[in-house]
Amino acid sequence: MADYIQEIRKKVGNSPIILTFAGGVLVDHRRRILLQKRSDFNRWGLPGGALEFGESAREACIREFKEETGLDVAVTGLLGISSNQIQRYPNGDVAQAVVVTFAVERTGGHLHPDHDETLALTYFSAKELPPLLNEQHELAVQHFFAGEYPWYD
Repeated sequence: MADYIQEIRKKVGNSPIILTFAGGVLVDHRRRILLQKRSDFNRWGLPGGALEFGESAREACIREFKEETGLDVAVTGLLGISSNQIQRYPNGDVAQAVVVTFAVERTGGHLHPDHDETLALTYFSAKELPPLLNEQHELAVQHFFAGEYPWYD
């Protein structure tokens, strides 16, 4: 089913729904993590996005990385699962976000923002982090840099 979320939103409008997302932490040779400046919130977060119907979390993570960063990645492990964030979107949509965060490694591609969902892509150290999109992204990054994984809420 193409664009599962749009099909649901046609039926329920902005009403609260539960959505599942997958993303990942990609580390460079200096142990900095790749963050994406998102166009919907104009804030930084981990690359990732919503699962399409019938897609696994691993598949969604790989697909979203390619779409948003231009990079091909392989999932190397599970970092954590968070399920307690209520996200309010600029268009009025409300969703409880279940987020599966993976460790990933680069296997190819070239780093470039897609300019639809991604305004910028930058590697950040633990000491240089910008304000992040929401508490789920903040906790994922904190747990990663502290070496506390897998985590869950």
